[in-house]
Order: sequence, then structure tokens, then C-alpha cells
Amino acid sequence: MDFEPRAELEHWQEARAGNFYSATPNLARALRARLGEDGLRALEPRLQAFGETVATVVEPSVRALELRPPSLAPADALGRESQRVAFDPEYARAGRAIWASGVVAAPAFEQAALLYLLAHAGEGGHTCPAVCTAGLIRALRQHGSPELKERFLAPLLDRDYDRCQRGAQFLTEVQGGSDVGANRVEAVPEGDAWRISGEKWFCSVADADQFLLTARPRGAPPGTRGIGCFLVPRCLPDGSTNGFRLRRLKDKLGTRALATGEIEFTGAIGHAVGAPEDGFRIAASCVLDTSRWLNALGSAALMRRAYLEAASFSCFRTAFGRRIADYPLVRENLAVMKVEEQAALASSIELTALVEDIDSGQAGRDGVVWHRILVNANKFVTSLAATHCVRRGIEALGGNGTIEDFSPLPRLYRDAIVFESWEGTHNVLCDQVLRDLVRLDALDLVLERVRGCLPAGGAGAATVAEALDDLAPRLQRSLAEGSLHFRRQLDLLVRALQAGCLLAHGETPAAALHVRRHLIPGYDPEADQSYTSLVDEVLAPDLPPG
Repeated sequence: MDFEPRAELEHWQEARAGNFYSATPNLARALRARLGEDGLRALEPRLQAFGETVATVVEPSVRALELRPPSLAPADALGRESQRVAFDPEYARAGRAIWASGVVAAPAFEQAALLYLLAHAGEGGHTCPAVCTAGLIRALRQHGSPELKERFLAPLLDRDYDRCQRGAQFLTEVQGGSDVGANRVEAVPEGDAWRISGEKWFCSVADADQFLLTARPRGAPPGTRGIGCFLVPRCLPDGSTNGFRLRRLKDKLGTRALATGEIEFTGAIGHAVGAPEDGFRIAASCVLDTSRWLNALGSAALMRRAYLEAASFSCFRTAFGRRIADYPLVRENLAVMKVEEQAALASSIELTALVEDIDSGQAGRDGVVWHRILVNANKFVTSLAATHCVRRGIEALGGNGTIEDFSPLPRLYRDAIVFESWEGTHNVLCDQVLRDLVRLDALDLVLERVRGCLPAGGAGAATVAEALDDLAPRLQRSLAEGSLHFRRQLDLLVRALQAGCLLAHGETPAAALHVRRHLIPGYDPEADQSYTSLVDEVLAPDLPPG
């Protein structure tokens, strides 16, 4: 016989978002503020179509891929190692839908929006390849020779997944990790090309067709000054493997549909991207910065998907005679999730505007410096927030939140933790920002840019301005004395920027909750008589009080 209590779960599943763009009106608001009504109108049909594609094509494929992750293909009939990665057919099905969107080579705001929508399904085996390919495209466009562009760029731009080539970036080595200056992979010149030898330790997109990697030209100085940037094709013109061996695939906590391995190069033919002495700068400014920018948008998407799952579940699930969305603690949890995602998206859209200016050559020195600071700071704050936010979503579902086939939240939680470590640990990013602020004498510029996001007038803007006034001398001390407290200060700086971006849309409930939680010293919700009503106002469009 039918078990009636299951009906509410069936209703919940039927009510889940079928289009992630339609389910996230805040993305349209953020884009409209930057692109204008006409700009959004031109872009919106593509976002609507892709939002539906991610929900109806990519998401089901990703669920299947979690159960059947990639593996090393066996040797051929003669016992020769193939160096291929084998995927379930669902991997190509999702890839065709994703690559057809044009995400890897779209202009900055469109690329940001498409990547954000894609990451509603988590990493899913394709978000990282899309980001890596986008970074390689930027590196070739900005620093590749005409010969390199002619040979390697067109296959990366192709939207046909079955015909295109995908990019990867291999920087990490076992002895170096984030310390790229300790890398030992060697490049030896041979005619117009180079021979690359050594091992890369963390190679995501191990199945890629083009590898962008760092190596030290023989005789180059130690440290990052001696690092070159090279493009290594997977195969030689005759179709044979280009001098590498895929040792093994790594069994990771998250991003399990993505092939990540250890690769040993033995005389692989590579091509310098830019001058070898500029290699680390090119790898950082084109490749790592692209990944850090898009990583933040992916983190925002993980938060939004977690909120959608938790909020919709809370409307259908009843306990003790009430839907759980009507319990104050559940409502507070959901309100925090919603505001954290909006804040992450706001600062990431601010960063996207800088990326667009740099891509178009309109940034100027101050814009380039501000981008250099923000791309690292924003990745640090948003990736940590994503893990905390997805965990809140799991809490909202109770024990069901831990069940793999009940919701995507366990998968998103694992992916969020991996997102934290990609392109530099939190401490590495914070130390990089601190060094850049000192080296570039950029603190006044950064504070000016953050203050410049604040609207004129209003209680919220005044509170943020006071927080910045208090923060400025503390930052000065860290620049002079060391980094022990800088991580906390940098978090506060990004939170102030997020507040300014949110307040630019008015003194909204979301902006008010963000300011109170992060920028009022010693804020105590218990002493705030308006706190309950503020939580209700944040949730009102989605979950009016029952």
C-alpha cells in the first residue's frame, strides 16, 4: 500500500528548480546593474536556455558520474599503456551540453554567468575543464606567438564537444605545492621547441588535449624568476603520446567525476608561451587568476544550490504539526545561507567588471592592481563561505541531508572543500595579498576602491564606513609588522566590499543582515529587537511566514 508520509517528499522533488537561471533572480539583478537593461535582454535568452540545460541534462549526468568515476583505460591488445582516461558515456553527454553554451570563450560577464549556472550542479567533471580551458585561451590570446595561436587556439574555441580540444594547467609538484618557486620540472631547448621532463603531482583534467605547465629552463635562476610557461600537446602529429606517463588517478574527497592524476613527463615536446623568463607571471596573471575568479563564482553557485534545496525542502517537510520553514531556527539558518550567497555573488560580479576591463585593455594601472588584490582575497572568502553554507543546507535536511541519493548536498559539500584548496590555500592567498599590498604600496588604493562601492547616505553605508575606518590602521600595522592577524583583517575587508555592493541596490534586508553579522563589532542578535523581522524580510520573497 502507499505510504502517505512519502507524499510530501514527492511534492518536494516535483517542485525542485527546473531552470537555475529562473530560480535565481538575483543573478539577473546583478547583471542588469552592470550591463543595463538592453545588455541583460541580449544575454538573457542564452542564460535561460543554459539554466534549464544544467538542471535537466547536466545535473542527472553528474548524479550518474558520481557512481561511476573516471578510471585509467587498460592497455591495448599488445600490452601498450594507452595513457587514456575512461569515462562513463554520461560524461560526454554532459560535456556536449556544456561546451555548446560557449562558456570557455565568452566575454567576461557572460562567462561568469554561465559558469555560475553550471556550478549549480557542483564541479561535475566539467566545471574545472571549462575554467582551465578559459585560462589557457586567455594565455594564448595575450602571450602566444602567432604560430602558437594558429595551431592551438582554434580547437580550444570550438563549441562541438566531440571535435574540440580542452585545456589543463599543471603547476603543482610534490616538493613544492603552492611554493611554485621550488618546482623542478625541467625544460631543455631543442630547435624552436623544448623538451619537458619531470613529474607534476596534482593534474586535474588529466584527460585534456593541451597542457599548460610550468617548468624551469635549464640554467635558469632559482625561485619563481626561473620558471617558464609551456604548452604541451597531449599527442604528437602522428597521434602518439607526447612523452608522458599518467601514473595514477587520485581518489579525492570531492570533484570525483573529474580526472585528477599524477603525470610524469620524459622529454615531452613543449612550446614556450611568452618569454621563458616571464613564465610565472603569465601563469599567475592569465591562468591562476582566471581560475580564482571563476572559482569564486562556482562557490557562490554551490551556496545558491544549497539554499534552493534547503528552502524548498523546508516548505514541504512538516514536523510536530508545522512545516519546518516556520520554525525560527530554521528560518534564521536559511536567511544566513541566502545572504551569504548574495554577498559572494556581489563581490564576484565586482571582480568580473575588473576582468572585463583588463580583457578590453581599459583597466589602467589602478584597475590592474585592484584586480590583483581582489582576485585572491575574494577567492579566499567565498570558498570558505561556500563550505559553511552547504553544511547549513545539510542541517536543514536533517539526516536526509547526509544521504547521497536524496539530494545533491553531500556532493556539493565535498566539492566545496576541494574548491577551498584549488589555486592556493587560504593562508597562501592571504600572504600573497599582504605581500602585494606592501610591494605595490596599494593599501590606500584598495581602501578607496572599497569605500567607492558605498552609496552616499544611509545607515548601512555609515556602518560600513566606520568599520573601514577602524580596519585601516590595523591593516597598516599588519603591513609593517607581519601577517599573524592579517587573515582576519582581509576577511573583514572583503565583507565590507560585499556590503557596499549589496547596499548599491538599496538598504535591502539582505544588505542589513550582512552588515550586522559581519561589520558591527560585538553584534548581538538577541539584543536586536528587529532581528526576527529582519530574518522574515530576507526570506519573504521565497518563504513568507506561515
